[in-house]
Amino acid sequence: MKKTADALGDPFRPPPELGFGVGVGVDPGVAPAARADYDGVAGQHGFVVVASRLPVDRTEGPDGEAEWRPSPGGLVSALEPVMRESGGVWIGWSGDAGPAPGTFRANDLDLVGIGLSADQVRDYYEGFCNATLWPLYHDVIAPPEFHRRWWDAYVTVNRSFAQAAVEQAAPGATIWVHDYQLQLVPQMVREQRGDVRIGFFNHIPFPGYEIFAQLPWRRQVVNGLLGADLLGFQRRSDATNFLRACRRAAGLATRGATVRTGDREVRAAAFPISIDAEGLEQIARRESVRKRSAEIRLALGEPDTVLLGVDRLDYTKGIPVRLRAYGELLREGRLGPRVVLVQVASPSRERVEAYQVLREEVEQTVSRINGEYAELGSAPVDYLHQSYPREEMAALYLAADVMLVTSLRDGMNLVAKEYVACRYDESGALVLSEFTGAADELSSAFLINPHDIDGLKDAIVRAATISPADARRRMRLMRRRVREHDVAYWARSFLGTLAGEPVSVRF
Repeated sequence: MKKTADALGDPFRPPPELGFGVGVGVDPGVAPAARADYDGVAGQHGFVVVASRLPVDRTEGPDGEAEWRPSPGGLVSALEPVMRESGGVWIGWSGDAGPAPGTFRANDLDLVGIGLSADQVRDYYEGFCNATLWPLYHDVIAPPEFHRRWWDAYVTVNRSFAQAAVEQAAPGATIWVHDYQLQLVPQMVREQRGDVRIGFFNHIPFPGYEIFAQLPWRRQVVNGLLGADLLGFQRRSDATNFLRACRRAAGLATRGATVRTGDREVRAAAFPISIDAEGLEQIARRESVRKRSAEIRLALGEPDTVLLGVDRLDYTKGIPVRLRAYGELLREGRLGPRVVLVQVASPSRERVEAYQVLREEVEQTVSRINGEYAELGSAPVDYLHQSYPREEMAALYLAADVMLVTSLRDGMNLVAKEYVACRYDESGALVLSEFTGAADELSSAFLINPHDIDGLKDAIVRAATISPADARRRMRLMRRRVREHDVAYWARSFLGTLAGEPVSVRF
């Protein structure tokens, strides 16, 4: 019989001292003394990034061969300079089912591609990552599912990532593991390599213990994370939630921001992630982008007010409550006759049922609002279910008078920071959910509780009718924060702390 664990305490659950199967008889959190000075087979890279996805996307060339192009994203822009300087390597998955691409170079970076079978894509990625952990860590906005087969796949795939990191890391290397898809990797690496420094950063929220406790494998996840030397979270509350999980799920003692595990101390703290603010502002200042911004407003019929929402089509983003508030404002006439909402909803996890249901709900609501309030030649909602390049997004940010971020739960929400970075003339207004990590830093935004529809409506009206002087004051403060605490600062702060340097980004 296959040995798995379930919510009732399966009798076949392995004893805690057996770890995850990458080395046997290793107490979680304890680096064996025999491995303290590693003298086994090691790789050549002093810096190893382990992330669920590679920093490049695979495309098909004219002759059918695989080609790789850089993928957009703040994590890539933050870590590329570090990787080039240190001769680092990036371990990740290409996003497609199939054999492992193995070791290769693309975009002048050393990369190691992890392969996932079709069954692993279904059980690990679509199952445990996106239908178990994602809803659980986002306050159970959608009900999570717990299946032992999915957990088994999660363990297996994490082991593949960990083994690749072990093989690539030079003696004494720094290994930086990223996000909820790879929470077991730190301990799996620790069991084999006591000589390395391991950091882990959680890009999404870490839930309160009453929610986290629903996970049948809560103790295994906590022990997996505690293989790291430093755990980074978006908000202080996330770090606090994790420390409580250490006490409750693993029975460990914590003191301040540290948890004692075996003969090691692990630190958990907030390191809010950010964006390449300067690079995005430079794009927004381009004449072609400014011209495109004017074209967008013209195409919308030169409205008095343009509202903008930019999200992945995800149930955590609060798109339905945003549309409800906007529809009521149109009915009440509080925004005037010449207003339009542009809603960009990029496709996301379209094979997961909850996302299919959400798309149908959003599209039906948009159709209803346009059916009730559209006039000949103009619609109150422009709905765009696709993704756009950075230049087009910068033009949209410039065209929008008010940015709407109404997430029900978000680790950070970088869209809010992108909007601020693009408003180089210090105009515009940001309506921002208090349930985002960005709300901790962008306190000059119009902060809202997205569950309070009346409060959300009032904030939208205030933002749309803000005086130019008040808009400049608020935007100036937010832009200063985003520019001073950009993505390079985030990476430098985390890696400096991991290395023992006196660097901190707490606020």
